[in-house]
Amino acid sequence: MAEKTRCSWVGDLPIYIDYHDKEWGRPVHDDGKLFEMLTLESMQAGLSWITILKKREGFREAFDGFDPHLIVSYDEAKIQALMANEGIIRNRLKIEAAINNAKVFLDAKEKYGSFSDLLWDYMDHTPLIGHPKSLEDIPAATPLSDRISKDLKKMGFKFLGSTTMYAFMQATGMVNDHMTTCFLYEEALKG
Repeated sequence: MAEKTRCSWVGDLPIYIDYHDKEWGRPVHDDGKLFEMLTLESMQAGLSWITILKKREGFREAFDGFDPHLIVSYDEAKIQALMANEGIIRNRLKIEAAINNAKVFLDAKEKYGSFSDLLWDYMDHTPLIGHPKSLEDIPAATPLSDRISKDLKKMGFKFLGSTTMYAFMQATGMVNDHMTTCFLYEEALKG
């Protein structure tokens, strides 16, 4: 059987291959999954995605399965426990941002019916398909990620700059940037 050709950033780590093949670039509409990815992407700011991916299960455990209803109630004792948890990124500002973002997320869900609808409205509910031939063809941010980031910041979200927002959009399939040589590229075109 021939080896599958993947996006060049994947490498040969099984955790990266699994993430690329099963998640990255696939449209996500589930609010819980969107909140998880929003939190993980905000934790990634300034770090590599592989660092976050390796700690993902630790994050899930430490942040109560990314349940925003539980996270909003985190107090100073819980923050201290998180700061002592070696299974996650121990950055107080990012942890506090996750707690803040849980509240803003719940407010947005109440106002818009679902967080998915709020985000996918920017896309007219259709993923944007990139046509990158190499990593150099993939932008770090776009005018659309700038706009979404600014709008979410106005709502009160933190640690969601335009670059983080674009990475989130890629991860959740709002933008599909599989390289044209990747075996998943054709699948993305089919929708």
